[in-house]
Order: sequence, then structure tokens, then C-alpha cells
Amino acid sequence: MSTNQSIPRKVNSIIGTKRAISIACGQTSSVAVLENGEVYGWGFNGNGQLGLGNNVNQLNPCRVLNLQGIVITKVVCGYAHTMALSDVGALYVWGANTYGQLGTGNRSNVSAPVHVASEIGRIVDVAATHYNHISTAMTQNSKVYMWGQCRGQNVKSPTETPFTSLHDVFACFATPSVMWKPMGVDLDSGEKVTDSLKTAFDNPSSSDLTITVKGTPIHVHKAVLKIRCQYFRSMFQDHWEEDSRSVLEMDQFSYVVYHAFLQYLYTDEVNLPPESALELLDLANAYCEIPLKRRCEQIIKHGITIENAAMLYSTAIAYEAK
Repeated sequence: MSTNQSIPRKVNSIIGTKRAISIACGQTSSVAVLENGEVYGWGFNGNGQLGLGNNVNQLNPCRVLNLQGIVITKVVCGYAHTMALSDVGALYVWGANTYGQLGTGNRSNVSAPVHVASEIGRIVDVAATHYNHISTAMTQNSKVYMWGQCRGQNVKSPTETPFTSLHDVFACFATPSVMWKPMGVDLDSGEKVTDSLKTAFDNPSSSDLTITVKGTPIHVHKAVLKIRCQYFRSMFQDHWEEDSRSVLEMDQFSYVVYHAFLQYLYTDEVNLPPESALELLDLANAYCEIPLKRRCEQIIKHGITIENAAMLYSTAIAYEAK
């Protein structure tokens, strides 16, 4: 059918019951590779981009017969040309060739698949995009080649580049400079700063200060405490005795609360039950830690039960919590 579709619609004709392993779209045409290596094309065919040996448009998928006996594993489309890579690393091309994007050495359109680039060796990957008229390929020895429209010039045969990525070809040579597929950024490579800080908390191997609460140590770093808390920033000034100490005793609050407070400075997280959050709220008031005070208030609000409601309410009033 030739009616536009606003929602996804399954292709039932001819290949509807078969599994596709690779699909690609040009500006006005589509191509698919089935799991048995067969290639089918449909859509506009004015430049022979369907590979059928003619220029007749197709409403339904039609098999590219000239590839019989060849197992194709991947297909890509440019604006109006198609490239297919076989299981043995051979490259077949067809369609528009105004800018030399087929790599045949000339600029004549081809309506049926032709084998190209055999001189560069086995090819392991190819790329093209419907935004432009450039073709790229990577060989098994990781060399990257390009051909087609290159900054206003027509490159008619595969030409080696200094790049190690197909993305670089599109970034430097294509017009417009549009990548052939979305670039993935590995955000999980290496340990994040937040993870490093979590690991550093209460770790004696790297700490330069031990805070003891009734004999129980908590290993911390003066720099982190000074950066995160005004109370410690004032304490660790040069003219204060505490600045030169490596062990500091604190007993105004319980060990559980001090541990939670110091951990909060490293992680910005508070993990305490409502009852303990009351004492932490007291500490937050004493140290003028307004964000921590708000966090404690939320913990208390969400932890109210019939059994502790009266106690929590009276404490909230005492600390001016809302």
C-alpha cells in the first residue's frame, strides 16, 4: 500500500513470517536482510536503490535476485544508494552514484548489486546514512576507508583515511556532519566521584582524622569535613588546636548519630529510623546544617505511627520543625 502510516505496522507481505537480522532506510526506500542471508527492498526505486535491476517503485518487499548464493549479514543505506556486506567480508553496492558513493570508480548509477572494494581486503563493517552521500568501510586490519561526497569533492573509489572509527569519517568529511548511528557514551567507565567518596568514608587506609565516640572510632578526612560543613571548617583553622590533631573525641551525641552525620557529609544520604532521626535533627540544629535538618524532618514525617506520634510531635515543636 502507498498510504502513509502514523503508527507502526507489521510488514506482512512476502517477508512477514520471516525473521530480519538487519534493516536500513534510505531517504525514500527500505531494505532488509533475513536470517538466511536474503535481501529484500521496497519503496522508491528511481535510482535503482532497491537492487532489482530496474527503476520500478515497489509497494511490497522484493528479493534482490542478483545476490542469490551470497549470504548477506548487514545492509546500510545512504540517501539513495545501498551497501550490503556478506559473511565473507565482500561488499556489494547499488543505487545512486552521482558523487561516487558506490565506489565503482565512476559516477554512473547501478540498479543491480556489483562487487566493489575487493582490493582493500576483507571488510568487517560498513556505514552510510540517508542524510548524505558518503560511504565508509572498515577492514579486518582496522583500516578505515571512505568514498562519495567529501567536502564538495567526489571520491569515486575507496580511499584510506587516518581514522580508526567510522564515526570520524562522518564527523570530518560528511555534509551535513551527521553520524551514521547514535554515538554511545560509556558513563559507567571508571569509578564515579560519588562512589569514591562512599568508599573513602570510615576507611582507615586513607583517613587523616579519627573521630571517637565513647571509644568507637570513625575514620574521616579533614578536607572533606571542611568542604562540606561550616562547623568543621571553623574547627580546623590554623589557630585552633583541633587542626593539628589526628584523633578527636566527640560525645555530645550518640555514635549512631555521629556516624550517620559524617556519612551524610560523604554521600548526601541519611539512613536512620525516625527515632534516631530525632537526635540527628538535634545535631543538625546545633551545627546549623539546614539541608540536613530538612532531610530529618522528612524522615520523621514519613515515619510517624500511632505509637510514636506524640513523641515525634513534641520533639518537632522543640526543634521548630514544620
